[in-house]
Amino acid sequence: MATRAVPMPTQSTSDDRFFMGAALAMAFVVVAGFSTQLAMGRSSFDSPPLVHAHAIAFMGWITLYVTQTALATSDRVSLHRRLGWIGAGWIVLMLVLGTMVTLAIVRRGQVPFFFRPQHFLIFDPLSLIGFATLSWAAIRLRRHTGWHRRLHLCGTSILLGAAFGRLLPMPLLAPLAFEAAFVATLAFPVAGVIADVRRSGRVHPAWLWGIGGMFATLLVTEIVTYSPAGDAIYRSVTAGTPGAGVDGLGFPPPPVGPRRTGRS
Repeated sequence: MATRAVPMPTQSTSDDRFFMGAALAMAFVVVAGFSTQLAMGRSSFDSPPLVHAHAIAFMGWITLYVTQTALATSDRVSLHRRLGWIGAGWIVLMLVLGTMVTLAIVRRGQVPFFFRPQHFLIFDPLSLIGFATLSWAAIRLRRHTGWHRRLHLCGTSILLGAAFGRLLPMPLLAPLAFEAAFVATLAFPVAGVIADVRRSGRVHPAWLWGIGGMFATLLVTEIVTYSPAGDAIYRSVTAGTPGAGVDGLGFPPPPVGPRRTGRS
């Protein structure tokens, strides 16, 4: 009996499938995290314009990331490259809005009770800087597909800390709630390493740099938070605001009544 040879998937095709699947899974984590909060009554659309702008910018990035991955994996490279420059500018918008929201929350003295306010003030902007650094490095290496897509995945993984934080039992994880969310963000890069090993028997060096960058962000955050510099930053940011009366390295008391995010 004659049989027809079935072509084996190429390494590139297998790579494409992984990154497309990872992008969709990331989007799912984000939607699940924030919709769960809304369904539980912990989030509200009755929030200041700054919070809405922040949400649009960050959801916009996830949408752009999924779109760009779909374009790249379907060989629509020309459009992918044009949208890439929009993404480069979008990162700046996210840095600005993310930092502004963090400052507003800390100054109001409304940091979630499972975070130290000073830690929250430091880790939010530094996480954004870590994301931006890896993302811009990915853009810089856009002609090297292996590096480009892996560094982008690591950078975007950093952003998932907020979404994982809404899925994990954060109050039960204090005083290491932030660190627990960070460990969760490693799921996608680690999955990428495993996929590389299964596919080719080796790990692409971009994973080492990307995951290393994620850990560097964590290390710098911890060092700055508990240093005199961290104390000085917190005093300067909160001076003359309700946040000045909150112990930067203490844990705020749990709220009385339903806990809400996106408060005015």
